[in-house]
Amino acid sequence: MNPIPYGKQNITQADIDAVVEILKADYLTQGPKIKEFEEVFASYVDAKYAVAVSNGTAALHLCALALNVSEGQKVITTPITFAASANCVRYCGGEVVFGDIDPDTYLLDINSVRELLEASPKGTYSGVIPVDFAGRAVDLEAYRKLANQYGLWIIEDACHAPGGSFIKSNGQESKCGSGEFANLAIFSFHPVKHIASGEGGMITTNDESLYDKLRALRTHGIVKDDKLYNNSMDFAAGSENAKSYPSWYMEMQELGYNYRLTDFQAALGLSQLERVHEGIKRRREIATKYEKAFKNKDFIKGQSGVVAGHAYHLYVIEVEDRLGLYNYLRENHVYAQIHYIPCHLMPYYRDLGWREGDRLNAENYYRHCISLPMYPTLSGEEQMSVIKLIDSYYV
Repeated sequence: MNPIPYGKQNITQADIDAVVEILKADYLTQGPKIKEFEEVFASYVDAKYAVAVSNGTAALHLCALALNVSEGQKVITTPITFAASANCVRYCGGEVVFGDIDPDTYLLDINSVRELLEASPKGTYSGVIPVDFAGRAVDLEAYRKLANQYGLWIIEDACHAPGGSFIKSNGQESKCGSGEFANLAIFSFHPVKHIASGEGGMITTNDESLYDKLRALRTHGIVKDDKLYNNSMDFAAGSENAKSYPSWYMEMQELGYNYRLTDFQAALGLSQLERVHEGIKRRREIATKYEKAFKNKDFIKGQSGVVAGHAYHLYVIEVEDRLGLYNYLRENHVYAQIHYIPCHLMPYYRDLGWREGDRLNAENYYRHCISLPMYPTLSGEEQMSVIKLIDSYYV
């Protein structure tokens, strides 16, 4: 049997042609494909603005900077996430406080967040970073209500969930990254994600001031806009009585970073975006098959299941003897993965005072979780092989 990974990219001839076209064009970076990708992606998630960046971690860092995270500020996030969801706060000198997860959804438990907020004076916490883990959308309507009560901003980590959504209290759909409830949202275009651009990321928002700030921070803190310049026209032109700013002029107005995306990455992302709907459809078909296969099995302690609006970056099952199953699958060329080691128990965060037993639901989840192969080109035959292997291990 050919190796079956937990996730993989799908590069078509159309993707290759799109990249080659840019390689033959005038701009490899800082060209028009960036803006085109941003506009199409913003439309896809129902947001007003999008800022393309070099990766999802850069997106998180820029969000924290734009929201003025600094030393002494506390921010809440989930321990079941990739470390960058927490690390972005630390990059800016803030303190990360981990809530616990809901054992049924695997998402940051809003009741855990509420308990943290209620246990401290208002103003103790600055923001919250809920994560659409595995592709399941957080109920951001509920989070916005809580955030407004305590004066918090929200960064939605939607790296797993382009195309995901949840149903609001009025029965209408709210898309992940739409900016309807979160101040900012971020996405990743790593190869195992729904949209692959090699590396890459996107920030979406409906706040024009945050949008402008993000664009500057992405490019060294440089602005190129006559309306925003601080220095005089005479200084910019290098002559007296200048009537306008010269076309070469720009200003670095704050300390920013080089977090740009290239044009050929944007071209690949755009090409992938054209078929993202069929990819989501296929992921949901795979999830339905897994759910049906494992329903009522004694060895299954929990699973992602079939959930409306789920984008299924991952399909997780919880089992006894997870290590044994993991090794057995690898011996049979099925390369399942574990998502995630609880972030609060990484050595870096242990050194900051976190200990085993601090977040019991997350720690219990970690002991049992395993992510099964989930990607649009996974064939029905391959998926059935995975299911049969898991059944055979426990029978």
